[in-house]
Amino acid sequence: MTASAVHPARRSRPRGPRSRATFASVLGELLLTAGVVVLLFVAWQMWIGDIIIDAQKNDEGAAIAREWADAPAPEPPPLVETGDGTTHYEPVIPQAPAETEQLGLMRVPRFGTDYVKGIYGGTSRARTLDHLGIGVYDGSKMPGEIGNFSLAGHRTTWGKPFNQLDKLQLNDAIVVETPDGWYTYRFRNLEYVTPSRTEVLLDVPQMPGAVTGERYITLTACSPLYSLAERIIAYGVFESFQPRAEGPPTALTDPPPPPAAPSV
Repeated sequence: MTASAVHPARRSRPRGPRSRATFASVLGELLLTAGVVVLLFVAWQMWIGDIIIDAQKNDEGAAIAREWADAPAPEPPPLVETGDGTTHYEPVIPQAPAETEQLGLMRVPRFGTDYVKGIYGGTSRARTLDHLGIGVYDGSKMPGEIGNFSLAGHRTTWGKPFNQLDKLQLNDAIVVETPDGWYTYRFRNLEYVTPSRTEVLLDVPQMPGAVTGERYITLTACSPLYSLAERIIAYGVFESFQPRAEGPPTALTDPPPPPAAPSV
């Protein structure tokens, strides 16, 4: 018996007309592709790019710190004796930086030993915050000066220097380094405000007209993450100035205390 007898011959089926690409279908595919590209860009900008920029900014800060360490140390200011018989250095007050001009570096041991971020004049996103780092508000007092040294930085994107403000613990060191030395502040508390609450930048934060003779630092950033709805504010008070000739302060050489245990 032949194979043809076992398997009947297949009949060829008529083929229908091929579907033609329409303008709407092509446009839909292009929009879908564009959407995927945008999502990939957002992922790069918010996560992968942030990791790269963050490391790059730390490397830049570390290189500047090495340059200052290798240069001849400035003459330290005179020691001042206090009423209880102890002595301290009166801080050297630097000149206010022009827009985009570097003032110093910020180190926060709670954020890691490799955290070394540049501080620059101005708080414009296009000129300072997006491309350089932490910005100094116009009219701010300077490190170690009586009043409020007020700064702004991103919590997300562009290296996110203030990403971990909410992780600060009471008495954590916030250290500002300049060619003259180190200005150590101690963290006190956090506050969340609307963007219009500019009183946080006053010489005595949130207290118009008040005069205390104290030295404050105020760090501001957007909150919550990926939103412009509010501002997170971190306040600190001045502790000491360490001239470069004396070497880094203990705030940088001693490890920070462990995070506080959660309350139950």
